[in-house]
Amino acid sequence: MAKVRERIEGVVIGQFLGFDDDGPLVVFPGNPQETALPARSLAELSSDMIGQEVALLFEDCDPQKPLIVGRIVEPAKKSSGAQVFRDGERVRIHAEERLELRCGKATILMEADGRITIRGTYVASHASATNRMRGGSISLN
Repeated sequence: MAKVRERIEGVVIGQFLGFDDDGPLVVFPGNPQETALPARSLAELSSDMIGQEVALLFEDCDPQKPLIVGRIVEPAKKSSGAQVFRDGERVRIHAEERLELRCGKATILMEADGRITIRGTYVASHASATNRMRGGSISLN
C-alpha cells in the first residue's frame, strides 16, 4: 500500500470505481483508507466510466475529501475513414489515400498521387460551353 499522506497538493491520478449513496467512489495512491472514498465531482460521470482513470484534487489538501476534476482520456487517433465537411452550400469529402465512388458498374476513383480513374459501360461528357482536355499528353484509344 502507498504511504498515507496528511496533505495532498496538486493533481493525483486515481480510479473511479462506481457510485454509492454519497456519490462517486475513488481510490488513489496515498489513499488514507483501505476502501474507496466518496468524492465530489466537477465532471459528469456515468456507470460506463467505471474503472477509468480520473484526475483528482483535494479540498483544503485533505486526502479524505477528493474532488474529481476530469476523466483521463486517450489522445484521439488519426481518423482512418473519410471526413465529410458540409457548410450548407457545398460538401467536401476528404480521404488520405483513396476516394472511391461506386454505383453499379460505374466507378470514379481518386488517388492521393493525383490520378483520377473514371470507369463505366457508357461515359458521356456534355458541356454548354467549351469542353477542354488538357494534359502532359493525351491518349485516345
